[in-house]
Amino acid sequence: VYSNKINILDTLPKDEKKRLITELQNYWEDSLQVRIVQRYLGLLRSSLINPPVFDSSNLGRSINFMNAYLNSQGYFYTGLKDSVSIDTVNTQLRANVFMNITVGKNISIDSVSYNFSDSILQSLVLANTSESFLKKGKPYTKQVISDELDRLTNLFRQNGYYYFNRDDLIAVVDTLDTKLLPLTLDPFKQAEIIAQAAKRRKDNPTWDINLTHRAILDSSKLRQFSMGNIYYYPETGIADIPDSVIRRKDFKTDTFRSGIMKYNKGLFRFRPMREHTHLSRGDKYNEANFYKTINRLGQLGAWQQADALLRVRDNDTLDMHIFLVPAIKQTLAAELEGSRNSGDVIAGNTLGISTNLSYTNRNRWRQAVQQQSVIRTGVELNLLSQDNPLLQTFLLSGSHTYVLPRILTPFGNWRSLRNLENKKTLFTLSSSYIDRKKYYNITSFTASIGYEWRKPVKNGDHVWLYKPLNVELYGIKRLPGLDSLIQNNPFLQASFNEGNIVSQSLSFIRTTISPKNRNKSHYLRIGIEEAGGLFGLLPGLKNNIYRYIKTEAEYRQRIQYPKSELAYRAFAGFGYNYSNDPTIGRTLPFFKQFIVGGPYSMRAWGLRQLGLGSSTFSDMVNSSYRDRFGDMQLETNIEYRFQVAALGSFKIGSAVFADMGNIWNLKKNAQDPDSRFSFSNLGRDLAIGVGTGLRFDFSYFLIRFDVAYRMKDPARSTNGGWMSFKDFVWSETRANGLKINNVALQFGIGLPF
Repeated sequence: VYSNKINILDTLPKDEKKRLITELQNYWEDSLQVRIVQRYLGLLRSSLINPPVFDSSNLGRSINFMNAYLNSQGYFYTGLKDSVSIDTVNTQLRANVFMNITVGKNISIDSVSYNFSDSILQSLVLANTSESFLKKGKPYTKQVISDELDRLTNLFRQNGYYYFNRDDLIAVVDTLDTKLLPLTLDPFKQAEIIAQAAKRRKDNPTWDINLTHRAILDSSKLRQFSMGNIYYYPETGIADIPDSVIRRKDFKTDTFRSGIMKYNKGLFRFRPMREHTHLSRGDKYNEANFYKTINRLGQLGAWQQADALLRVRDNDTLDMHIFLVPAIKQTLAAELEGSRNSGDVIAGNTLGISTNLSYTNRNRWRQAVQQQSVIRTGVELNLLSQDNPLLQTFLLSGSHTYVLPRILTPFGNWRSLRNLENKKTLFTLSSSYIDRKKYYNITSFTASIGYEWRKPVKNGDHVWLYKPLNVELYGIKRLPGLDSLIQNNPFLQASFNEGNIVSQSLSFIRTTISPKNRNKSHYLRIGIEEAGGLFGLLPGLKNNIYRYIKTEAEYRQRIQYPKSELAYRAFAGFGYNYSNDPTIGRTLPFFKQFIVGGPYSMRAWGLRQLGLGSSTFSDMVNSSYRDRFGDMQLETNIEYRFQVAALGSFKIGSAVFADMGNIWNLKKNAQDPDSRFSFSNLGRDLAIGVGTGLRFDFSYFLIRFDVAYRMKDPARSTNGGWMSFKDFVWSETRANGLKINNVALQFGIGLPF
């Protein structure tokens, strides 16, 4: 067997035809499957390996398999016709197998009814029919019937029916045409009725569906259960057997209104367990809240494992026993990092070495509070230039963070907060000192408080992060070398203005999976930060803090195929400094501005080496410092990813991609007018890069090498910035004599988006 192909002859929607052909390929009989493997890591060719000997008797089995699949999709009036062609190539006889299929009309649902003998079950079903997967006119498939049975099972088990399960439900499909029921003595009239029914069945086939339960012999299946006592065992051993733990008599016991805690050492307080339990004594049993409780307690970090058992008491009561295995409370870690900076202000090329020492406590104050303290120290060394000293920069920084597993507010526990999940309060303190020899000393201090929470939605999640207060204090001591550098490069002035930040921010993230295509996922992030709105009005602070608004929006979409993936990304952001204070500058502080380039953005450019707009100001200045920062960014990316080879869990992939975007200033700059955003110049200002790459996926992490070429560079003075295929070059020389490479090699960890 050299090849097989499926043709659907009916006129169907493009997506439906593609879906059916793709799925039907899996239903060829094994001996008719074409076995293709990729040789030489898939870079050169694909090969047919061990092709099976063609046997015509296998065609009948393939027809049966495919027909059964089409029936499950609601196509019951199908026709399948096989054909075979034999080609002779050298000494080979190649069998090409074709399957021509007419699927006919898809069965649609005419009516849906529910018939449950128990009045409570019937009322529950009727009250939730809006959530049904079965709708009049919707195509019939076995999958949609299965989804509806699952929905009803979950509905019952979320309303106290602990013993009810899916096997107790049944869907009865009625294919009878009711117009055939009236009897007539006229044989010609009867023949006409039969002919009309056959035509209706062919032109618009419909079925009626009735959902009910099987004969119930066990009365407990129709009994609603309520929650009884909730027992917590927060010091369970990893090898402990739950039944043995329940029977133990040597525990200390603390009884609370909402539960009972049994322990030996007293390592935990009761509050975090109570706050993340979604069932209460007296509530009807809810299976969704049962699993939500287990998952949430396991996510707190204080316990490495969470599990639970339910025990029946008094025929209609469930006692819940929660077993929590403590995580390692304290850890100490040390890390060594290295980096290379080729866009340095003074030295050009430097080597950075830093060490990080971190301490983590996963159960501070016995309240499951996560604490992390980090101390970082590093140096930047000049190894290439003999005109500058060896030690360029010294860095010392520290941070301290607390993550509380609740929303901590000064106004008590608001009722609206109770339905939120993954609630956290974050306190962060950090400070740093940077000594840039001969140029400047920077001291900074940052303090913030934030709230994070998650709210599940249908087919996805909503995550919110709100920081009501963020304070960033900066002190810059200028040394003679910096004054000389700014005098020769005036555009650096804004990068070293001294000012502080008092801000608040809100961000929202929505992740969803398309209900119509489970292989399509969506990601949306929106963020806004406001600084100096209130504190900037105070006379003593007016000239010392930045006043700006900064917003960002990012959208991503991924469509997965069997061995490939198509990914899109769009990003827009802008920040506006409304203080107009010449002391601290008219733009955003440089550490809040936007940058592009590097392995995660415009990959045909180095990090911070693109922009602003069509400006060539940075290229005209004779300086080794060429980093660019802007108040506005627009960018869009598209990438097609595919697998090249797989060796067990190790996978080699590749991609082809295109990036388009740039950064701009929002305010006019007399020295650099082309750096300002203008809709009329948008086509000229946008940069475009294309490329390909290799990805080495080790399951736990991914290493990526991308190579990209500048198809359109706004700083290119010829051909409107486009690269001419006639005058194609790998590099070019700018006005200041600087040689610019049009191709860039990027190294990254993880996917770019």
